[in-house]
Amino acid sequence: MYTYVNGQIIPNDKVRISPFDHGFLYGVGVFETFRTYEGKAFLLDEHINRLNESLQELNIELAVPLSEAESILAQLYKANGWKNAYIRFNVSAGEGEIGLQTASYRKPNMIVFQKELQPAGAMAEKKGVWLETKRNRPEGDRRLKSHHYLNNIFGKREAGSDPSVEGLFLTEDGYVAEGVVSNIFWIKENTLYTPSLQTGILNGITRQFVISIALKAGLRAEEGLYPAGDLEKAEEVFVTNSIQEIVPLRLVGKTAFPGREGKVVQQLFTHYRGAVRL
Repeated sequence: MYTYVNGQIIPNDKVRISPFDHGFLYGVGVFETFRTYEGKAFLLDEHINRLNESLQELNIELAVPLSEAESILAQLYKANGWKNAYIRFNVSAGEGEIGLQTASYRKPNMIVFQKELQPAGAMAEKKGVWLETKRNRPEGDRRLKSHHYLNNIFGKREAGSDPSVEGLFLTEDGYVAEGVVSNIFWIKENTLYTPSLQTGILNGITRQFVISIALKAGLRAEEGLYPAGDLEKAEEVFVTNSIQEIVPLRLVGKTAFPGREGKVVQQLFTHYRGAVRL
């Protein structure tokens, strides 16, 4: 298996970074995760645009052109031969002196990981559990998809290793936030509800896309601050991310929902898969 590292495709067991990389020392780095379907990366423009915006905010002197991202994916496909794959597009700050740095980072490390996935199949289903671990506040004005992942790790440890369980964060003020690795939505009376970015959640690329297809499907969309009780009164609940797509929840806490039998989630899933095939 092969990985892209700073302009080269190399075997995974040869990948190295310096211990002086500030991505390792201080978590200065960002990444994007997305998948390819039959060799085509879905929503690649949106992922690369967000990556570049995050790099600028972290003062990392790198801008990745879309054409370069496409070339890297083509090289990985040639090396590994995986049409359906998980991609982690990672940029760390690069080497620096020990100690916090205020100057810009001029020699970042760009590493693009690939992992084989099975071709997209039927819609999955999970159950959600409310976490005692609270969603932390973003380090800056908004949450970046950064190397600061300890809050998610604590949440995942609490939820457990069962892949059919998604841990659900509340904020310190008791509002619904997001899943450990997902954004969360629910349906009530033809309205799609999802927590506001004010809660400190990541503005997921799939989150944004699902809101857009919901509006096209004739739903209303509302973002706000909602206590857990609002979600538990919903008709349908689902979570989203770029790898798992749209995943309905059949249970949240002790409250049952229709899961994959929900009519709206089926409609949105059909729209999503239709977009993937374009």
